[in-house]
Amino acid sequence: MDEYRPPLTDILFVLREVAGLDEVLAAPAFEGIDDDSVEMVLTEVGRFMAEVVAPTNRAGDQHPTVRNPDGTVTTAPGFKAAYDQYVASGFGAVPFDPRWGGGGFPWISAIAIQELMTSANMAFALCPLLTQGAIDALEHHGSEEQKDVYLPKMLTGEWTGTMNLTEPQAGSDVGALTSKAEPVGDGSWKITGQKIFITYGEQDLTENIVHLVLARTPGAAPGTRGISMFLVPKFLVNADGSLGQRNDVTCVSIEHKLGIHGSPTCVLSYGDNGGAIGWLIGEEGDGMRNMFTMMNNARLSVGLQGLAVAERAYQQALAYAQERRQGTAVGAERGTSSPIIDHADVRRLLMTQRAWIDAMRCLVYANAAAIDRSKTLAGAEAEAAREVAELYTPLSKGLCTDVGNEMTSLAVQIHGGMGFVEETGIAQHYRDIRIAAIYEGTNGIQAADLVGRKLPMRGGAVVGEQLDLVDAVAAQLAATEDLKGFGQQLEAASAATRRATQWVLTNAPTNPNNALAASSPYLRMLGTVVCGGLLGRAALAAGAHADADPNGFYAAKRVSARFFGEQILPLATALEPAVTAGPDDLFALTPAQLG
Repeated sequence: MDEYRPPLTDILFVLREVAGLDEVLAAPAFEGIDDDSVEMVLTEVGRFMAEVVAPTNRAGDQHPTVRNPDGTVTTAPGFKAAYDQYVASGFGAVPFDPRWGGGGFPWISAIAIQELMTSANMAFALCPLLTQGAIDALEHHGSEEQKDVYLPKMLTGEWTGTMNLTEPQAGSDVGALTSKAEPVGDGSWKITGQKIFITYGEQDLTENIVHLVLARTPGAAPGTRGISMFLVPKFLVNADGSLGQRNDVTCVSIEHKLGIHGSPTCVLSYGDNGGAIGWLIGEEGDGMRNMFTMMNNARLSVGLQGLAVAERAYQQALAYAQERRQGTAVGAERGTSSPIIDHADVRRLLMTQRAWIDAMRCLVYANAAAIDRSKTLAGAEAEAAREVAELYTPLSKGLCTDVGNEMTSLAVQIHGGMGFVEETGIAQHYRDIRIAAIYEGTNGIQAADLVGRKLPMRGGAVVGEQLDLVDAVAAQLAATEDLKGFGQQLEAASAATRRATQWVLTNAPTNPNNALAASSPYLRMLGTVVCGGLLGRAALAAGAHADADPNGFYAAKRVSARFFGEQILPLATALEPAVTAGPDDLFALTPAQLG
């Protein structure tokens, strides 16, 4: 069984009780949009994703995209028809400026739409995801003419967008890229070079693709300071808005990947026939700053993928556990074959998935809400929201994709031997989500960013303030009879995280490897504790609905949060020695000894 049931009740609960949807919508920018509007949109999106997009997921895995001899790409069966319906729906325009045809909704609504789409089909969802990031970059850094020409079609999804950073010799070291841009003299530039790992760099879904490309201009400084961003369309656009000649950009090959087979990951060659025509976005040398707008947008969306695929895998694992009979459970009549959901270990696997899914949803949606508040508030309030958004982004991307890998693995485990067999379909989720911890900056890069840039904000005060909020929640939990154990564990985990934080702040200046060696366990530790605080808020909010809970939804949320607090959160406390161990053991062996 691999049907997808949109978890709308869970999403709306987190939006309202944890992320503060009402506070976000109170901003003048969202006048005319209320809670009912958001619920109505998400209900329709959920129906669409379950009925139209989810059925294409298996086909995309079994019939991967194909590069044709002429360099064109044919997507998987059903993708084109589903994408056409997606364009007709207008869902892609929901969170963008009405000036370009957008719906004017907050970004948190876009994140909810992305969750539903990614759970339905991660490979399919990557195309709109990258397009939304390209829209965001153009809105922030493009000229008025570029916005007028490209944004309306990109908002509808009639044209898509890509991100072109990586080159064969550069990898994550973007400063090593060698693609070139030469001025033509009429305001345009000729782009030459090769880019790899370009998601939906070529496809048959739309009539045009808008590539955002990093390249070096003549005499540019070395490293990232000498990089500029260019808009390079697949087809040039005429003055009347119609499409003109094909640009000099070619799909050389597509990668044969472990997962997300329905998504064409392309090698693109620019300028094989004299140079691809492009236009500078922003100023020369601002390419990395401009691209970071798109990258940060994408990093939150990639963190969301960990949540979304874990949700889809959990639904399938739960259905299998309810149907599969094996062994006799404790208390069952001797000789009977019990559903495996009646066995304690399977219950642990399911509860772990459920609790982490709730935790990830709280983190990602709180992150999105902070982004909205940073844009709609003013002064100190906007700055505080910006700091939270910046801190939460590496946590969302790093923690949620690591946990997404772990939770889909548990879903495979519940299937037993059948989980290792492709016909059940559960292995696809495990293969698909593996990339999320790698692209948009590996999780090691996210951890380095956390300790190198985010932790030092205001001398560690931003992290300290988050831990203050966690402590306040812990006190409330400790005073609540059925959540007392959760509160005690949250208090202990917060205290351990404070000590670990201080160790990194104190020791990083003496040796950068002190912070870098601590970075990955610290990200896991801080991310888990922040999730614990958010889930604690969710548990307390659920308790307020105890008198109106006919289906037991709120009671279940409370139990799930308590399981996280009592049986998952202690693992964060245990990470303190790993954070404070220093780098000596990491470098104690020579490269030869590691062999």
